[in-house]
Amino acid sequence: MKRLAPWLAALLAALLPFAVAAQQQGLELDIVGGNAAALPIAVVPMPYQGGATAPQTDVAAVVAADLNRSGQFRSLPESDLVERPTRGGEVNYPTWRALNQDYLVVGRVVDAASGSYRVEYELFDVATQQRLLGFAMTARANAMRDVAHQIADAIYEKILGVPGAFFTRIAYITATGTGSNAQYALMVADSDGYNPQTVVSSPEPLLSPSWSPDGNKLAYVSFEGGNSSIYIQDISTGSRQLVSKFRGINSSPAFSPDGNRLALTLSRSGNPEIYVMNLGSKALTQITNHFSIDTEPTWSADGGSLYFTSDRGGQPQIYKVAAGGGSASRVSFQGSYNASPTVSYDGKKIATAQGSGNTYRIAMMDSTLGSARWSTLSPGSLDESPSFAPNGAMIIYAAREGGRGVLYAVSADGRVRQRLVLAGGDVREPAWGPFRKP
Repeated sequence: MKRLAPWLAALLAALLPFAVAAQQQGLELDIVGGNAAALPIAVVPMPYQGGATAPQTDVAAVVAADLNRSGQFRSLPESDLVERPTRGGEVNYPTWRALNQDYLVVGRVVDAASGSYRVEYELFDVATQQRLLGFAMTARANAMRDVAHQIADAIYEKILGVPGAFFTRIAYITATGTGSNAQYALMVADSDGYNPQTVVSSPEPLLSPSWSPDGNKLAYVSFEGGNSSIYIQDISTGSRQLVSKFRGINSSPAFSPDGNRLALTLSRSGNPEIYVMNLGSKALTQITNHFSIDTEPTWSADGGSLYFTSDRGGQPQIYKVAAGGGSASRVSFQGSYNASPTVSYDGKKIATAQGSGNTYRIAMMDSTLGSARWSTLSPGSLDESPSFAPNGAMIIYAAREGGRGVLYAVSADGRVRQRLVLAGGDVREPAWGPFRKP
């Protein structure tokens, strides 16, 4: 496929059909790379100790996989476990010190009321022999992966002081067939690619999924009817609302942090500009007014500003403007091409698709220490569409490998990547959802 800048491709609907496998398949998870500074943690298998049918989900295995893919932890392989305690009283600390483990997780699964299961788990600091966590969680068999993700979140936050983002969801676009047989779908899955669900299917291209801050809705672009339109879909009820169908381009929706506004790109005045729509009144405020192409708005963490892609300087770069409008200032100065900005929850990191020649990789500008520092997070040649996890610790993005589309999630330090592959085909346009309430 001849390279076309993703920000312009979205505007012009230059979305080529993907050859994708069955959309009900989960995404395959493959960890790439490692972090030598990752914290060693042993997650001991949590056996079923009840009298009914054991749940199919291996809770400990899901917890260990979550911690591993974060890049912050390195779990002890199950084959290296020389003891398998299920509660604190069975822990022999010298054993785990000899295995050079900093932390230990033990637990078990027992029966609960009405056919449910209760997972009882504990987290220990091996050096101090202190119990850091000890909780029980109850769920039906079909929600045991959710329980495992929540356990991993609790462990991550207790040790690192930052909320985990394993019990979250991702949205992405797939398509089957080619030409007149093409079928597109907006999908939602768990953060590790499991439990995929079709939210919207269409014979026309779908683009640019964007999560509402409560995680209940997705805004997206559809080309049904032959022209781009923006819809908001309620994930739980399946109802949807048409919010923008102006003449010309309707593109790049993005919910504000309070969920009351939607930033979008419209060419209703003849040139692509950034607008903000009040979702209650549907009133529009034009934010930019420039002869260049302004697109791909994304909100600052506090909702007071918008970052966007513009070629007003000759090449696509990231600019910032007040959410109420005004003059825009350039943000990105490293690299001849920066597009598709995504902003971390604390506003201190901005990731972009950064280009040089025919190579496009995910780069991040980090202002945590004051001055902006750039780092390259992906090694591919055609990487795009970055999206921060809600805790800012990882970024999901789209890449192409061997002519097919895959997704990667990379740690913010770039040390660990996980590949999410839809077997047999392509998957594109990822968006990482917000934190979920248990």
